[in-house]
Amino acid sequence: MFQKILIANRGEIALRVIRTCKEMGIQTVAVYSTADANSLHVRFADEAVCIGPPKSSESYLSIPRIMAAVEITNADAIHPGYGFLAENADFAEVCKEYGVKFIGPTPDQIRKMGDKITAKETMIKAGVPVIPGSDGLVKNVKSGLKIAKDIGYPIILKATAGGGGKGMRIVWKEEDFEENWNTARRESKAAFGNDGIYIEKFLEEPRHIEIQVIGDQKGNVVHLSERECSIQRRHQKLLEESPSPFVNDTLRKKMGRAAIKAGKAIKYEGVGTVEFLVDKHKNFYFMEMNTRIQVEHCVTEEVIDHDLIKEQIKVAAGIPIKGKSYYPTMHAIECRINAEDPFNDFRPSPGRIQSFHSPKGHGVRVDTHVYAGYTIPPYYDSMIAKLITKAQTREECIRKMARALDEFIVEGVNTTVPFHQKLMQDERFLKGDFNTGFMNDFKMTEE
Repeated sequence: MFQKILIANRGEIALRVIRTCKEMGIQTVAVYSTADANSLHVRFADEAVCIGPPKSSESYLSIPRIMAAVEITNADAIHPGYGFLAENADFAEVCKEYGVKFIGPTPDQIRKMGDKITAKETMIKAGVPVIPGSDGLVKNVKSGLKIAKDIGYPIILKATAGGGGKGMRIVWKEEDFEENWNTARRESKAAFGNDGIYIEKFLEEPRHIEIQVIGDQKGNVVHLSERECSIQRRHQKLLEESPSPFVNDTLRKKMGRAAIKAGKAIKYEGVGTVEFLVDKHKNFYFMEMNTRIQVEHCVTEEVIDHDLIKEQIKVAAGIPIKGKSYYPTMHAIECRINAEDPFNDFRPSPGRIQSFHSPKGHGVRVDTHVYAGYTIPPYYDSMIAKLITKAQTREECIRKMARALDEFIVEGVNTTVPFHQKLMQDERFLKGDFNTGFMNDFKMTEE
């Protein structure tokens, strides 16, 4: 087992990893930018190293500065958390060269799943269903028009190096193809330095459902069932739950088997997530694989009673997986509490938190790094807390969440608490009758 783990991240995920490490008897090192000097992950780690100014490129994304911190503290492993360098194959490669264990998949596995075209080809070979689309990158407009016609509109243009909705355009009819093609390429080039585009069939009324997997160094892969992630805005998730109100036992088993195939196809090592789009007829298609711990991992932890960070560390240390695949025994919902104004197009709302009270009670969990007096910096992701409730049924879980949201007090900045409060009363959500287009019709108005 590792003696000392450096957490190459910030905020709630850094604090989350520190807690598990302490329970496992492992020393921890926090790294931080000057903007995060007063963050709780800095306070609760055994050691802390300042790695630069607020700008991510000069701190949390700076591989040389992070590796310098490793050298100073003599850490023998690095946990990347999520975001920043968590899915950076070059970073994993540097860790390997330094003889420091990267707690995650190998550089080759990250590269295979990081490029969407390579990932799709790998899944086809493994027998995992994929969305109909182009065979690799599309060369030009003329080729794209032919492919789109063969697939049938609507289609979606996607950047091969994309993420977060950038370089992505839906095209409903042929005459709109060229304009969207040019826009997608420009956006992709600006965001990722790569204007490669591929085409897929656009699924109407799709649901975004993901399967949690764990793979060890012996080639064993198990799944921990699904999470429903369809409530999202601009391709960013707002709420997750498990089990999905849409998935039945037959579909759950099929998707679980497909996720295991996906993991075994690349001999996946670590905790990861295989993401699927599922149409209204319950046909499911591979979308992508996230080769890291996810923001919403706590939902799965609550319904199967496992610490996924602990499992991640154990696998990285070479301990083989024990047991088998799991299915939910409870229902859990996670609301992402962001420092954003839901009444003003979710505009970011950084600033000083004047008072902070988190809800408590049976079946209520709050993962956060903020406190009264803490200043939310404008440089990073706006998420300030994750509120998770757990109960025997979905109905009980929603009622518990509504109660917990009423107790959640954050003064000094705007938050998404009012959005989630309204969501807990929405008829479509209550019935489980929603898809990834849910937010298109959801309106926030002041009472």
